[in-house]
Amino acid sequence: MRPKILTTLADYSSALFLQDLLAGISVAMVALPLSLAIAIASGADPATGLVTAIVAGFLISLLGGSRVQIGGPTGAFIVVVFGVIADHGYDGLVMATFMAGIILLIAGYLQAGKLIRLVPEPVINGFTIGIAVIIAASQLKDLLGLQMTTVPAEFIAKIEALWAARASFSLPSALVGIGTMAMIVVFRRAAPRAPGLIVAVAITSVLVSVLHLPVATIHAQFGDLPDRLPWPAVPALSLDRFAELLPSALIIAFLAGVESLLSAMVADRMIQGHHRPNAELLAQGAANIGSALFGGLPATGAIARTATNIRAGGKTPVAGIVHALALLLVMLLASRLVGYIAMPALAGLLILTAWNMSEPHKWRTHLQERRSDVFLIAVTMILTVLADLTFAIGVGVAFGLALRLQRRNVPGADWSKPDR
Repeated sequence: MRPKILTTLADYSSALFLQDLLAGISVAMVALPLSLAIAIASGADPATGLVTAIVAGFLISLLGGSRVQIGGPTGAFIVVVFGVIADHGYDGLVMATFMAGIILLIAGYLQAGKLIRLVPEPVINGFTIGIAVIIAASQLKDLLGLQMTTVPAEFIAKIEALWAARASFSLPSALVGIGTMAMIVVFRRAAPRAPGLIVAVAITSVLVSVLHLPVATIHAQFGDLPDRLPWPAVPALSLDRFAELLPSALIIAFLAGVESLLSAMVADRMIQGHHRPNAELLAQGAANIGSALFGGLPATGAIARTATNIRAGGKTPVAGIVHALALLLVMLLASRLVGYIAMPALAGLLILTAWNMSEPHKWRTHLQERRSDVFLIAVTMILTVLADLTFAIGVGVAFGLALRLQRRNVPGADWSKPDR
């Protein structure tokens, strides 16, 4: 359960530090717009996304069991966080995140890291696709510049409300959002090692400012971003509040554990390495407690940012620490500039992220699986979109384990590299 950084620093060199420094800065440029967009989509203040990326990202790299894992807020949490805030307020989310951190610490201490292999892969695929659908639908308002006083949380009601507001469609907003998406795709194909996300968002946001386009920005919608981290505070937790928030804390802990260990397994395949699953769970626990103390969001290992770190040349956890410190510098020195980012640009970024989360290149493969696996994907996806994520995962895991017991001799899931 030793953190990986203790192993890597034994033979650390200036050449390795230079690689980690450049990789960490590159990842920070990717994490900046993503952290803001995820916080906004979750129904929180954009500053909470930055706080989470800084505090949790630092702790995950410092204490984690992977050489190259990058942590922070991720798209998988958007649905859960939005629901917890709607039902219990933002203070309820902070308490649930704190509780989830404690649950993850216990799971790491009990060496539960290898239990990830008991979760059927079709369940992971099903709720990931379902989350992607929800994320994309939640961003249509900002992408299209629709004027709506409230946006319902339920999927069907949300689509009906979006359709009812279609008369307020804004062509400039749509062009900014779609243009951002197009540039991100071009950058990924033409210069995959370049920080295309921040460049694309910056270009369209500058155009909005220079041309005085009638497009919403972070500053216009949320006011000035803070230029420093908030003081840490322990959330007040009563017995009644504990019982009320326990289901949310359990699902946050489950998602953080699954997403983090999946990301670490993908990273192992990319670098031919071996992560320490129980150390990773302990790090996730510490990161979520730390994020809650600073008023941040739930955090986990981020597959897209981890892959970016590897492609940028990151070799050790120092790259993740540099990424967190670089984001802190942005908060301290450039928070006013960040406020000029256009909301449709962030919406386009998240819709593209949702598309990648759904892994469309694997859809044909999914349909060619056993009928029981296709059924499991479909049930989990539909329940995630139309019902509740907790219920969807519970039903999916129950069905999946029952099918595995029926097959008995079928080998465990062989996780393939997702493009998230």
